[in-house]
Amino acid sequence: MESPHPIQDAVVIGGGFYGAAIAIYLAKQRGFKRVVLVEREPALLMRASYNNQARVHNGYHYPRSFTTAYRSRVNLPKFVRDWPDAVKQDFTKIYAIARRNSKVTAKQFERFCRDIGADIQPANPALRALFEPRLIEDVFLVEEYAFDTTKLAGWAERELKNCAVQIRYETHVTAISKGPDSTLRTITETKGGVQELLSSRYVFNCTYSGLNQFKGDFPGVSTGLKQEITEMALVQIPSSLNGLGITVMDGPFFSMMPFPARELHTLSHVRYTPHLHWTDQQGIDPYEKLHNYEQKTRVDRMVRDVGRYIPDMLKAKYVESLFEVKTILVKNEGDDGRPILFERHDELPGCYSVLGGKIDNIYDVLEKLIEIL
Repeated sequence: MESPHPIQDAVVIGGGFYGAAIAIYLAKQRGFKRVVLVEREPALLMRASYNNQARVHNGYHYPRSFTTAYRSRVNLPKFVRDWPDAVKQDFTKIYAIARRNSKVTAKQFERFCRDIGADIQPANPALRALFEPRLIEDVFLVEEYAFDTTKLAGWAERELKNCAVQIRYETHVTAISKGPDSTLRTITETKGGVQELLSSRYVFNCTYSGLNQFKGDFPGVSTGLKQEITEMALVQIPSSLNGLGITVMDGPFFSMMPFPARELHTLSHVRYTPHLHWTDQQGIDPYEKLHNYEQKTRVDRMVRDVGRYIPDMLKAKYVESLFEVKTILVKNEGDDGRPILFERHDELPGCYSVLGGKIDNIYDVLEKLIEIL
């Protein structure tokens, strides 16, 4: 199979937020003239970028990982500046610390927020009254936002078009190999089975859960990855909780956050959101696993447990669940850290694999791109 195209400057695999942002950066900031973006879905930002909780972190979530917390705190204002239309700020965000089974006390949490420079205030009596005092030690008002994935997808589509990035929708990459004259050869296949060979100087693998699923000379990432099938429940919250986002820390607890793309709230629970997990390896297709999984909701158990801490949540109305594969670096399972994975493949010069656990990590990715280009 010969490549009918001239050599591309870069092939970006994966049209989620990271893949789209990298393709736009290469074309706009680095002057790459020929960039191809390959996406297996019929549109951009349809998978993890959409199905994961739409939170723009400000560090509060990571009291056991100072680096992740601090990077979020630094990146949040940049994200709000760069994507103002996609960020929802008009809600009150509360973090509550559980009395039992929490890995941090209220005092430790306050000190940690001061250390990373994140704003924190005691919640007023009306907000405190929403919680069961026997189970909650303290309640804080914080600054944290949500994002609307549909608006980010709209931005990505417009920018990619303006930058003349070619997009191959409903297409996946099957293999990455060494080509002649320091080029890389990427083989793509459409849903209809049509194959295409793309030659390029660079390949950026931004496939999130699919990072290891290529044949050819691709060696796989050397960092251990864990895959999880997760359930994000979408609910209509009762009027008494309107305009709120609530997270109870730090252990087997839960979070309810606005989900602007649907004007609902996501409900996630440390115990019930992860359904199934396995160690990632070549040949075990995560998307196939997800497709074959029964996807039976656990929302009843989530709501029942959340109702112990916030009684009004028992009146929440369940709408549906978003099931997705979530990918975690094995080394960060214990501390909840979410650093980016930016791995260079020495066997394939010019080929890089990129994985981010949070949307604001994009700035850490762009810094890496500045280093390598």
